[in-house]
Amino acid sequence: MASFPNVYTHRKVADTASKACEICFKPSTSVLVTPENKDFFYVCPAHLKEKGFCSPIIDEAAVAAKKKKEMDAEVERVRKEFEEKQKKKKDKEKEKGKDKDKDKKDDDKKEKKPEDKKPDEVTTPALDEEPRVFALQKTFYQQRVDKKRNAEIAKRNRERLQNPNLFPQVPKGFP
Repeated sequence: MASFPNVYTHRKVADTASKACEICFKPSTSVLVTPENKDFFYVCPAHLKEKGFCSPIIDEAAVAAKKKKEMDAEVERVRKEFEEKQKKKKDKEKEKGKDKDKDKKDDDKKEKKPEDKKPDEVTTPALDEEPRVFALQKTFYQQRVDKKRNAEIAKRNRERLQNPNLFPQVPKGFP
């Protein structure tokens, strides 16, 4: 039997498909699955945070790409804000002769609106920070391998017992 790698992906299932956690036997909708679906088991999300059970596998390339994308978006946003401020400054110089009080009040209102949007942008990326790929600790991984091996041995034994050639034949002649 070829054993499976110690790389498990965290997946969610529907509430109706929840089964008992392998550790605490409480109903859980979280499943850890190997890449080729050779092994899977239900586990509570709280156990995924325990250092004694598993450790997250962090893909450095994906993290770097995500940071670069966020930086590009931030640069673009700052560039647009700067262009808008420059445009407002030019408009303000043109309308300087007109009602100065109205322009100042309008500018104050416009400047407050973008600041209100900034906290919302900060909270949305925080939701996706949970790792999805894990490596089990040595003892738990060995338990999974042993359980899989024992199930395969039991299946082979059942097949052998169903084979009529396994048992010896009854003697047909007289002694």
